[in-house]
Amino acid sequence: MNMSNKKLLLLAGDFTEDYETMVPFQALTMLGYEVHAVCPEKKSGDSVKTAIHDFEGDQTYTEKPGHNFALNYDFDKVQVDDYAGLVIPGGRGPEYLRLNERVIEIVQAFNNAGKPIASVCHGAQILAAAGVLEGRECSAYPACGPDVKMAGGRYMDIPVDQAHVQGNLVTAPAWPAHPAWLSAFAKLLGAEISI
Repeated sequence: MNMSNKKLLLLAGDFTEDYETMVPFQALTMLGYEVHAVCPEKKSGDSVKTAIHDFEGDQTYTEKPGHNFALNYDFDKVQVDDYAGLVIPGGRGPEYLRLNERVIEIVQAFNNAGKPIASVCHGAQILAAAGVLEGRECSAYPACGPDVKMAGGRYMDIPVDQAHVQGNLVTAPAWPAHPAWLSAFAKLLGAEISI
């Protein structure tokens, strides 16, 4: 496993999707990465509330209270050069995190450096706001397809359990894609997984 840079950044906010935050944090930590989970205006030791989005046959997902997710690093201390990659969970967090100038700067810096970026579900709202989708292919929750298109990207309508990779971007529709999405992200990071 290429572990020359063992740090990853995970951008979270209140009502981030529970699985899309907890599972990547735990899985990437299990691979030996130090994952810094941060949120604007919050510090290490603070937490964000999560929401559980499920697919129960309604016209859209349902939302239920999730766990409290503990942050382990100060947002104000983030230096992009310290990290090998970026994780952007979905949920309701992205719709307001994209209003934060520093969040946008961070995403642009990761992209400009060609570092791997893993975005799932509504995370595409942040990618779109950061202007990094022009001419790019991006999967997301279907309701975010218009955001991708308006940002000049090509929305990839793929099965909910699949992921799409283009260059440094690994994107997926929702948490059922975790095995494919996290595996593709780990490969971009240079991690070797043998089962």
